Amino acid sequence: MEKILELIAFLRYYIVPTAILLGILIFVHEFGHFLVAKLCGVRILKFSLGFGPRILGKKIGDTEYRISALPLGGYVKPLGESPDEPVAEEDKPFSLTHQSIPRRLAIIAAGSVFNIAFACLLFTIIFMVGTPMLTPRVGQVLDNSPAQRAGLQQGDRIVAVNGQSVELWEELSRIIERSGGTSLTLAVERAGKMLTVELVPELSAAKDMLGQERKSYKIGIVAATAKEAVKVKRYDPVSAVFKGVYQTWHISHLTLLSFIKIIQRAIPAETLGGPIRIAEVAGEFAEAGMVSFFSLMAIISVNLGVLNLLPIPILDGGHILFLLVEALKGSPLSMKKMEIAQQIGLAIIVLVMMFVFYNDIARLVNG
Repeated sequence: MEKILELIAFLRYYIVPTAILLGILIFVHEFGHFLVAKLCGVRILKFSLGFGPRILGKKIGDTEYRISALPLGGYVKPLGESPDEPVAEEDKPFSLTHQSIPRRLAIIAAGSVFNIAFACLLFTIIFMVGTPMLTPRVGQVLDNSPAQRAGLQQGDRIVAVNGQSVELWEELSRIIERSGGTSLTLAVERAGKMLTVELVPELSAAKDMLGQERKSYKIGIVAATAKEAVKVKRYDPVSAVFKGVYQTWHISHLTLLSFIKIIQRAIPAETLGGPIRIAEVAGEFAEAGMVSFFSLMAIISVNLGVLNLLPIPILDGGHILFLLVEALKGSPLSMKKMEIAQQIGLAIIVLVMMFVFYNDIARLVNG
């Protein structure tokens, strides 16, 4: 009985959240390819969630919709997917290979575009529903800092800076960082009484999440994280859309920067995680609540969309690169050159997958 309960807990905590997370994101990606191909008049032969042998499937019209055995991905198979695929003369108008370059480009890019648009939608909904955010309450005062010298104490709540009210920690941080080192007057609530505190931020250096050293102005306080220091912030629909678009752009920018920094070895490659790490994180975020889980889904959706556009053969970005070369040449690359490029791309992806699996296992073994 104990083993059964452990299995149920494992399925609930790891497998189910991961299946939901990846299943939705893979569906969104492949549906993007599928929808735009249909709009362009291309015949779709298969729409599969997963790779390998079919588990479930049903043919509707020209398309076989299926769920396959290996869940780490999916694919849409159009008619005339490969230039050397034989296509009857009467079927050429419905063949991918026989579409114009702009149409093929739209079909190939659609998966990533849908993932990024889906992230925008998720972030917008999250901002409308409300996200837990830190308020400007002091959790710790650092030694020998401007805050300590000015008399700030743990538990103080900063309500205004230079007469400008602040309700979130990020607003307070932004004002301090942009102060340029000029004197600030803080309105502080302490034990139900209002105090005025004057201090001068100091320039300090610290490494950010990308391993880059950045200098910014600080006063030497750490945010409180207790329940009473957190508030749910909700935005109206228009503001939520703008916030959602900005957050998607920000995550896209961070994704590309992180990829570059890993290549430059500024970020250790050991930080990369694979399916096991995704399962762990998905379980943790699902336990934290739906807002946290869908925030993770939005972040991974952006990652999936952006990284798929990298110009690596076998990824969507590699196919886009082939199309751009075809547009410049006036004719497609030879099958032999494309096959060699695809093999190189496949080797790169396999090596990366092996590496992240190794990282996952090493992380489990080392505790």
